[in-house]
Amino acid sequence: MHLRDLTQFLTELGENNNRPWFLWNKPRFDILRTEFHEVVTELIRELSKFDKEVAACDPKKAIFRIYRDTRFSNDKTPYKTYFSAGIAPKDKRRPSEAGGPTYYFHIEGDGRLLFGAGEYIPPAPRLKAIREHVVNDATGFAKMLKNKHLRETYGSLREDEGKLQRPPKGFDPDHPLVEYLKLKSYFVWVEQPLDLNAPEKLVPQLARGFKDASALVTWLRGVPQTAQQE
Repeated sequence: MHLRDLTQFLTELGENNNRPWFLWNKPRFDILRTEFHEVVTELIRELSKFDKEVAACDPKKAIFRIYRDTRFSNDKTPYKTYFSAGIAPKDKRRPSEAGGPTYYFHIEGDGRLLFGAGEYIPPAPRLKAIREHVVNDATGFAKMLKNKHLRETYGSLREDEGKLQRPPKGFDPDHPLVEYLKLKSYFVWVEQPLDLNAPEKLVPQLARGFKDASALVTWLRGVPQTAQQE
């Protein structure tokens, strides 16, 4: 992929986030979108080498639209200023009651690459199921948090979207993992610079990063499904 062209386009889009500019530059976008599709396709192939469940993921469905949903936002700019994708089994890259972790990454105009995995702000029924699994599989959860590759690449679970001030209703406030029960997401992510001079390194970089998150992905896939979630 022509990463310099992509970051240049995204930078210009950030400075001209309006429909006339985008329509004028739509041919550029279409070329970059096709190249991004090729990256996601190759990445799915690499991920399937250690995670068979994503082998059948459709690259087209994994890629997020560049158009923003502005219905409930004060920010009415129409376009996202990054290219992004979420890879998950059965193309379920969006949070759902059935749940399940997603591998996510996006590229920004300033040359930053963000990637991670897990479940970001899952719906209430799924979040409750995850919290119950933390309690019922406390040993497995603690072991996952100590995974060498997960810790070296990501540190710990992210709290960027905030956490509850008090333990969730129905959970023991004295539980040794209570701070994790307060989380609204069970997700890890990290930012790294893109090597604009070596675009061939992008997919291997992402594949390594996602593999390092496999302990969390595996644990989340072990969360029992409830009758309401099925």
